[in-house]
Formats: sequence, structure tokens, C-alpha cells
Amino acid sequence: MIANIKTIENVTIITLDDGKANVFSPTMISEFNSLLDQVPTNKGSLLIYGREGMFSAGFDLKVMMSGAEPAVNMVRSGFKMLQRVFSFPRPVVASCTGHAIALGAFLLCSSDYRIGVKGDYKIGANELRNNMIVPTPILEIAKFKLTKSHKQRALLNAEMYAIEDAIEPGYLDEIVDADKIYDIALEKAKDLATLAHPQYNETKMLDQEDVIKKISNGIEQIKDVVAR
Repeated sequence: MIANIKTIENVTIITLDDGKANVFSPTMISEFNSLLDQVPTNKGSLLIYGREGMFSAGFDLKVMMSGAEPAVNMVRSGFKMLQRVFSFPRPVVASCTGHAIALGAFLLCSSDYRIGVKGDYKIGANELRNNMIVPTPILEIAKFKLTKSHKQRALLNAEMYAIEDAIEPGYLDEIVDADKIYDIALEKAKDLATLAHPQYNETKMLDQEDVIKKISNGIEQIKDVVAR
């Protein structure tokens, strides 16, 4: 297993740990989706936790470069996974335990509250530095969370932010010491778990309605995502 799940009180915790860079390969995406299926949608909250020093380095570039068909299939499934997190019926807390690159940064943007760990780590979308475009699905998710003054820098300029500078652009909501991140993230998830159902989900749906339509249409149109 490269991802695992457990429950503490009313919080479901999914931990990503492939022992390396936590890349989203087809296997990681499949495992994450399977675990997401087990998270209650009518109560509680979800906490997504990375491994020490690495939240996620994004898509598996080996698959990305292996050919158009496997790359498109992986990217489409990865974007559907992000959409599930973004629109999840209960609150989602992301614990950014280290670097969050490309899809890792967009997973932060898909979450409702993001807590980062102090340290020499980077967060950012480097697609344009790897000869890739930023497709509509993740562009819309990023635009929804990133501040207006940083959209150009973060998306088109592919700027990488030190984790302690990642609150202003909108990647994170809070930064804490490494030895406190688990406890603080869990307490935040416990607090958000008390939000009313179904009122929370209904409000979230109203807030995201237009964006979800654009994300869904963008996923269906994905054809060429491999590096040129």
C-alpha cells in the first residue's frame, strides 16, 4: 500500500506515503480513490496527510513520458480525483508535510483548509517549466483558491514559493512547527467535522457550481498533456 486510512473520532485520515516523492501514478490514484470511497459523506471530515518532507511531487513523470495514451489516461483520472476532493461533501483538511509540486500543489488548492510545516520546502505549479500546459480542470481549481495578485506569478510564471511564503498566494492557510503539524491538523479536522450536514455540502455546492461545470468539461476535453 502507498496510501492508508484510519479514523480518529469523527475524522478520517488518509496518509500518502510511497517511501519516495508521493507521485500520483495510476496505482496511487487508484488507491487514493478506493480510500476516498470509504470516507463518510454525511458526517465528520477528511484529513489528507503526507509523508515527512514530501506532500506530493505531482504526477508520475515516467508515465507522463511513456506515450500519449497512458499519459492522458493518468491525467484524466488524476483530475477526476482532484475534483472529488474539491467537491467532497464534508470538510477536507490537507496537512502539507513538505514539498507540494504540480499536482501536489493543486491537491492543496482542492482542500478546504491547508496547514503547512515549517522547513526548507517548496510549493508551486511547475508545468510551464516542464513544457506542459496548465489544463482547464486544475487551472479552475487553482484560480478558485489562489489570490488574484498571485495568479500570474503562480500559474503563468510557474513561481515556486518557499513554504513559509505560501499563505499570501493562497496555497496554505496556516504554517506550524514540524513536531506540531499532526496534532494541529487533527484538531482542525475535528473542529470542521462539527459543521452541520447537509447544510455544509449544500453551501459548498452553491459556491462551486460554476467551477465544477468548467472542471468537468475540461476533463472531457483532455487529449494532449504530454510534454512537447
